[in-house]
Parts: sequence; structure tokens; C-alpha cells
Amino acid sequence: MKLKLEEHPRVFGVKRHEVKDFGKIFLDNDEMVSFKTKSGKEYDFVAKEWGFYASPSVNSRLKKEGFKTALVVNENNQLYVMAVEENKIPEFKKYLKDNQDNRIVCWLDQFFMEED
Repeated sequence: MKLKLEEHPRVFGVKRHEVKDFGKIFLDNDEMVSFKTKSGKEYDFVAKEWGFYASPSVNSRLKKEGFKTALVVNENNQLYVMAVEENKIPEFKKYLKDNQDNRIVCWLDQFFMEED
């Protein structure tokens, strides 16, 4: 793993929100980084030879960590996967409505597909 962190982050706006870009993490295959919230919940990201495991299992591990996972679409029909702390769903819905004009397509932790 290689880190390239910025002493002074690049700051830019997305709608009504300010985002701070602190740098890059370069992962080799089978390397993982974990992100932790202030409340102690954890989210892992793993590099693989074919791409990334961009999320732990949404209907098991993330649920155990206290997250719900939403598939969200914005006004430009762009899709996003968002992990939401279960106790912060009202704030998440307000964020979608007030700031981004996005909507929840479905909660992925409640969505199951049957195999062919």
C-alpha cells in the first residue's frame, strides 16, 4: 500500500456541500483499508486483480456494523451506492431531498435476486 496525502486538501463544492480531498491510497491486489466513523462503525475496501470489493456484504457484515445500504439515483440518472448509519436515516433522507434532489431506488440490504 502507498499513501499520497496532501497537507492542504483540495476543496471543492458539490451542490451545497464542501468536499475536502486529502489524497490517494494506492492498493495492490488483496490489500485492504478500513474506514471508521466517529461512532466506531467500520467499512472495508479491498483491491483485487479484477477490480475492487467496494463494500462488505450489504445484507450481513454492513448490517452487523449498523449500516443500511441504499442504491440512489440523482437527477442525471447517475447511480450511487451509499452506506447509511441506521440511526441516521432521517438525516440521510433530508440530505437526499434538500441538497441533492436524489431518490432511493431500493435498500440493497433488503433486496435479494433469485439465481437462474
